[in-house]
Amino acid sequence: MNEQQLQNQQTPPPNYLVFAILTTIFCCQILGIVSIVFAAQVNSRWNSGDVQGALDASKNAKLWAWIAFGSGFIIAIGFTILAVFGVLAGIFGTASF
Repeated sequence: MNEQQLQNQQTPPPNYLVFAILTTIFCCQILGIVSIVFAAQVNSRWNSGDVQGALDASKNAKLWAWIAFGSGFIIAIGFTILAVFGVLAGIFGTASF
């Protein structure tokens, strides 16, 4: 959507606040907080008439929420791999042949 279409609709772009909060709680706190900050800026910029600023804040909120989700997912995969190797080391490390 371009700026003119958004002004005609009189609805702000999505702020992704729920996504930002969930990624902060469950994935990565630091990056999720960045997403929350951008999500909080969307409606205030829209209400002040800064349509492009609202669009930019919406895009950044979504981007940082996905980055937080991705980093949390990668960290979870890493811990899972370490746990599996730890279990395997425990099983095969104590086996007597």
